[in-house]
Amino acid sequence: MAAETSVEAEPTRPQLHAAAATFALLGSPSRLHLVWLMTNEPADVSTLAARAGLSVPTTSQHLSKLRLAGMITARREGRQLFYSVDDPHVRTLVEQIFGHIAPDGTLAPDPPSG
Repeated sequence: MAAETSVEAEPTRPQLHAAAATFALLGSPSRLHLVWLMTNEPADVSTLAARAGLSVPTTSQHLSKLRLAGMITARREGRQLFYSVDDPHVRTLVEQIFGHIAPDGTLAPDPPSG
């Protein structure tokens, strides 16, 4: 009996490394919270820091890492930068994980089928 073949190609080494780096960035609860906040509405560093319960310098460091990784974008308005998640893949990833995890931290039940 022949082994079934997958329709999708197996990930390449560079894809695996890039995916692992993405998950590592989002492995910080603080960064994940910031990304979640920015998927819902653009915000400046002070607003993000206050909402996430972080200092402005710490928030700036997290935003810098996320920007370098291409996960967030910044738009200047006057003297302020507003950060957001514009990449639909990142938005979907964040939506999916919080759809998978219930508010109490347990796995959320699967939606009814049918």
